[in-house]
Amino acid sequence: MNQTSIDQSSVGQTSIGLTQRAAQRILVIAAGEPGNKLFRVSVEGGGCSGFQYKFDMVGAAEAEDIVIEREGARMLIDPVSLDYLKGSEVDFVDDLMGASFRITNPNAQSSCGCGTSFSL
Repeated sequence: MNQTSIDQSSVGQTSIGLTQRAAQRILVIAAGEPGNKLFRVSVEGGGCSGFQYKFDMVGAAEAEDIVIEREGARMLIDPVSLDYLKGSEVDFVDDLMGASFRITNPNAQSSCGCGTSFSL
């Protein structure tokens, strides 16, 4: 098992941030998800801009996952997605447009209005 666990205090190693709001929301969601306590963020082909973010609650990490922890919340990122997400920050926003996880990705050259699709 090659899984790497990163505490938020050493986030520079992966350069992926998890805000306090996102960590708190993950814990709330995990409390209502028996067996699925881990928050997975991945990047897939598709969406209106070429790539899209995918958010899932899962029960276990894969062997190659990077695990980022903050305040008890655990976020998983697979190695392929990590390449697209370097330097990003995962946040949770509750505004007039709705409540959702949002990623600020410095690698994205453009994104669509929904905020879940981007291009490089």
